[in-house]
Amino acid sequence: MTYCLRIADIPTNERPRERLMTHGPKILATAELIAILLGTGQGPGKLSAVGLGQYILTELGKHQRDPLAVLREVTPAELMQIPGIGPAKATTILAAIELGKRAFQSRPLDRTAIDSPVVAAAALSQDLMWQTQERFAVLLLDIKNRLLGTQVITIGTATETLVSPREIFREVIRQGATRAIVAHNHPSGNIEPSQQDIELTRQLLAGAQFLDIPLLDHLILGNGNHQSLRETTTLWNEYPQGD
Repeated sequence: MTYCLRIADIPTNERPRERLMTHGPKILATAELIAILLGTGQGPGKLSAVGLGQYILTELGKHQRDPLAVLREVTPAELMQIPGIGPAKATTILAAIELGKRAFQSRPLDRTAIDSPVVAAAALSQDLMWQTQERFAVLLLDIKNRLLGTQVITIGTATETLVSPREIFREVIRQGATRAIVAHNHPSGNIEPSQQDIELTRQLLAGAQFLDIPLLDHLILGNGNHQSLRETTTLWNEYPQGD
């Protein structure tokens, strides 16, 4: 299989480094990003760096539909089993993956104002994002919506987690928080809420009204994305929180 021309054969304005400098990294294909890390090609058929990047993704994806999911947890030995990948290329790839994880999972400092779903998701990412089991967590806030801490309440299976409103509000009260955001992850990466998610949110909003502890949002995280149920449902209209 032919994956790509040599880098030298590609017009200058279409080469990965030049495209990144001109348009930013988001526009690049995954194989192009890997090519920038590799610097040079080789492997089967003396592939270009882009070709070798695509070959790596193909090899990693043989046993799982999403090669990026494999790449997040790949080991040096697994990478070096791929023709064309030695210790230098393997460690470069792994260093980039780990740096990306740390940048993505860095959480706001304590007392940071949690003023949007994006900031809330960042605070919970380390606990929930890309986990292989469902986890349910709470973001603990003071009266000014400043971060007091986070707490994982329960850990379930690959497809479900069991949590009760009692467990959640007990932790909120125990930690002295006056407001809260709850969140859980979907290991599948599909962040659409299930009917169970909707029903649990209703129960939590009703409990929050009774206890006078505003519930500001319920987030679903997965595969680098998040969804705010407050923004995508009418539940907060049904159960006003006085926030």
